[in-house]
Amino acid sequence: MTNPFEYAHARDDIAWMAQNTNHLPTHPLVKERLREIVDSGEYSKYPIAAGLDELKRLILDDLKLPEYDLHITNGGTEGLYCLMRYLLPEGSQMITSDPSYFIIHKFAKIGGAKTTDIPIYGNNFRYSIDEIKKAITPETKAILLIDPLNPLGTTYPEKEIKEICDLARENDLWIVNDVTYRDFAPNHVLTTKYYPEKTIVVYSVSKNCGLAGLRVGALVGPKDFIKDIKGHMSADLGINILGQHAAVAALETKNEWLPGMIKTCNLNQEMIRDAVEMVPEAYLPVYPSAATMMVIDIEKTGINGNDIQNELLYQHQIFVRAGDYVSATFGEKFIRVSFSIPTSDVERFYEQFPKVMEKLKR
Repeated sequence: MTNPFEYAHARDDIAWMAQNTNHLPTHPLVKERLREIVDSGEYSKYPIAAGLDELKRLILDDLKLPEYDLHITNGGTEGLYCLMRYLLPEGSQMITSDPSYFIIHKFAKIGGAKTTDIPIYGNNFRYSIDEIKKAITPETKAILLIDPLNPLGTTYPEKEIKEICDLARENDLWIVNDVTYRDFAPNHVLTTKYYPEKTIVVYSVSKNCGLAGLRVGALVGPKDFIKDIKGHMSADLGINILGQHAAVAALETKNEWLPGMIKTCNLNQEMIRDAVEMVPEAYLPVYPSAATMMVIDIEKTGINGNDIQNELLYQHQIFVRAGDYVSATFGEKFIRVSFSIPTSDVERFYEQFPKVMEKLKR
């Protein structure tokens, strides 16, 4: 069988529900700015390593953190890789969950660190303060707080954010606050509000601005921290200049396109919910999601998640993701579906998901 990603990338009729990428329109200025940079030939030079000043200002404005500094990175992922190597020496530990965005865990382990992988599939589908307390050891250096959380779509109320920050301060821990999906979460609170001195915000324009293919992100933190970590970053020759200019255009116009995008995502979530309700014993553990994805629990259906993924992809060109990608312990219980895509593609999922589940049940 063809690799699913090779298959999907080779076609132009795929409903991209597997990678949380944002396929909804932002603003015409983004494409205009890209064309201008291509026509100017600026892409033939190495960009200034520090990044565009305007982009840095816009990111800090977006986060409302003017007193912080930042370092532009090749997407949030490169920033996370360098951050893990910097923060976590061999033998150290980071508080993490399962399910989670496991690439971050992998980066920590490459340097010889350990992750706790606290099981959170159940109850509130997020950390509890007691679970974090129990997991802290003398080797613990940081808490990974992905908020909203990929893949579950959970987010933390302000009271719990404060509790986590207070606990981190008591134990002199860093908080790695990955906020890739924050624009989709009502009332989102950064940990900088309660723990500004040791919070590192991981920022990305891949999902909110729909620029995943252009690879632009940032590490945002206290000025002394950013000054020090710059010497440990891998991209000495700068970040994709097309991506930086596109990000500037998207952030400049964000107030014009974001409300409509959120409205579409909410509508898409409702349609997915309605499709799931047609499948006996399947359900949504977290609804509504505060991110651009949600999980569908399939455990009681007795159907394998990879079989669902393959049937939808190869027979109907709808690409969802089996849960084993984001959970070692609970991956067989669910599939993950993204909804930051055109509503017409979600309509295809609505039509086919119940039929596929009925077919696979036989």
